[in-house]
Amino acid sequence: MSIMLFGKRNRRRKEPRERGLPQLPWRSIALWTLTPFAVAAGLYALGLALDQPVRVIAVEGPFQRVSAVEIEKAVTGSVRGGFLSVNLERVRLAVQAIPWVDHAAVQRRWPAGLKVIVEEQVAAARWGDSGLLNVRGELFMTDARHVPPELPRLDGPPGSEPEVANRYLAIQGRLVEAGLRVSAVRLDERGAWELDLANGVSVRLGRRQVDERLDRFLEAAVPLVTERATDI
Repeated sequence: MSIMLFGKRNRRRKEPRERGLPQLPWRSIALWTLTPFAVAAGLYALGLALDQPVRVIAVEGPFQRVSAVEIEKAVTGSVRGGFLSVNLERVRLAVQAIPWVDHAAVQRRWPAGLKVIVEEQVAAARWGDSGLLNVRGELFMTDARHVPPELPRLDGPPGSEPEVANRYLAIQGRLVEAGLRVSAVRLDERGAWELDLANGVSVRLGRRQVDERLDRFLEAAVPLVTERATDI
């Protein structure tokens, strides 16, 4: 018979681990942190390199009333900064401030130029002695050097330009069908309307029931006016 004796095992005491900073990938963290700043700095340097002074100004338009030299002068006087930093809206407003310019568009043209597309005003009527109205009834020039004599003359109190222009268009559209042409439309301070025909006849429409009076004129007077114009 064999007897086995069991004794207590000697247990080693675990020494406490030293506490310290965790082992982190500091190099990767540094790269991730610095990379955005490096990219931003690179883009900034690239922007400075590309922001060259504007050297070329290309202008497109009909140039019947406005000259390309006049437009280039307005662009040059409004440019601040270089090709990338120039304020296109500032340049556009400077070009549109030219009296005969109705609309302007400004674009960048690589590598150091600007392209300006211009649409001129279309004079549809005279306003008073030296003013001009466009096709929208807007007074775009108050002291024109040259007023086309073939344009109809419109008159009215200050601020009544759109109202008088709309009245002219409505009257002219109806008289054209009768073979007549309006040469002038006037609105006085009291609100009374009067129009002149190209054949020398003047028609007073008054302040009230203007459309009804125009209808009566067209029904009764147009045949007589047409006959008179034929005799002349």
